[in-house]
Amino acid sequence: MRGRIAILAAAAALAGAALPAGAGAVTQYQIETEVMCDTCNVPLYIAESPRADQLRREIRTLIARGQDENQIKATLKARYGPDILALPEDSGFSLGAYLIPIAVALALLLVVVLVVTRWRRRGAVAEGPGEEPGSPEDRARLDDELDRFGR
Repeated sequence: MRGRIAILAAAAALAGAALPAGAGAVTQYQIETEVMCDTCNVPLYIAESPRADQLRREIRTLIARGQDENQIKATLKARYGPDILALPEDSGFSLGAYLIPIAVALALLLVVVLVVTRWRRRGAVAEGPGEEPGSPEDRARLDDELDRFGR
């Protein structure tokens, strides 16, 4: 039993050593690309306001406390509201931000297909056999003129 525990402990130590340093660590830039400056309304990594600097300091503090990316975003969202996040969440009401554009695009595609199909169908009916245009007198006059000019 002790041998198995020793083997498991050695395997866990080797697995931990195989990870690159900082593999799970979040960078400030990562967070700044996913958070908005709430005064500039631009992503934090390009914002140049005193408020942006304050948010950057806050993010550095949260990283120093050992929080991961999701914890930092949750903390910022709790303090400043959901508008602080650059991308809407993929659950609940915010899911509509992803689904509505897709639904609208599909609906427009369906409308285009229906209109083109109907348009082509009308064109085929109009091109079908039918009466020649014009009155019989007009056709006779046209035939006479064509004969005169050497049809």
